[in-house]
Amino acid sequence: MALLESNCPNLRLVARGKVRDIYEFPGDDSKLLFVATDRISAFDIVMKNGIPNKGKLLTQLSLFFFKKLESVIPNHVISGDFDEILSLSLSNSNSNAILPYRDQLEGRTILVKKSQVLKCEAIVRGYLTGSAYAEYQKSGTVHGIPMPNNLVESSKFPEPIFTPSTKADIGTHDENIHPDKLGEVLGSETLANHVKKASIALYEAANDHCLSSNSGLFLADTKFEFGLDPSSNNQVLLIDECLTPDSSRFWAANQWSEGTKMSGFDKQVLRDWLKTQGVDGKDQLEIPKSVVDSTWIKYCEAFKLLTGREFVP
Repeated sequence: MALLESNCPNLRLVARGKVRDIYEFPGDDSKLLFVATDRISAFDIVMKNGIPNKGKLLTQLSLFFFKKLESVIPNHVISGDFDEILSLSLSNSNSNAILPYRDQLEGRTILVKKSQVLKCEAIVRGYLTGSAYAEYQKSGTVHGIPMPNNLVESSKFPEPIFTPSTKADIGTHDENIHPDKLGEVLGSETLANHVKKASIALYEAANDHCLSSNSGLFLADTKFEFGLDPSSNNQVLLIDECLTPDSSRFWAANQWSEGTKMSGFDKQVLRDWLKTQGVDGKDQLEIPKSVVDSTWIKYCEAFKLLTGREFVP
């Protein structure tokens, strides 16, 4: 059964996102517990039902890539080991407030540094697809950036492009913005440039891993999120999730063909189904079992190809 919402009344709930529930770490308000539920969203809509064990897979894959990419930029992870998290919690207080929720939290929880979240989605695209392709068809641009006039669906860009969006609240849509507008959103051109450079460097390092690990995959596009660490002079940290099928499009290298719509190892099956339902961006929908199963198969295949091991819940 899918865990759609964690229920930990003895922990202070800070927020519920589209997928993650966030709790204050007992006895230390400089840390947070990030709990990946089995909720799934697309087009900014959270579905009524989820995908069992998806949160555990996202957590394991995020931890894998946080570790893989820590030389590019520091991240917010303190620990993804549940027993270590329990031990740290016990050292902070006389009782362990987390232990009663082991069945809910184990395998899907990361202890992280609390940071000041930057209000942007840092998207990097290596290929023309999705909403970028839809915009290109209408205007010849991607996030307002003029593109060559000979591109087709799934074309590779000469260089990866940085295409940020605003970070919307649940129930509202992220807004695509031109990269030049990011400084205005963040209140600092210096910070905006740092985010852009870090995002492209992360994309390139992740894609290099895909290509060099014989995974058979490459990274079409992905989304990063960043925060400022108040305990370290507002150092920029990579936060939230990292290179998961929820946040990224992974394509099979031996199937890539310009001019065709690619079927990736991600939630494209769900996106395609939603389009057949005439989604208006407001109503939650229940995903049919066939879409749940097909999406889960893709997620497990991506996990195995990217990490070299089978996913074990």
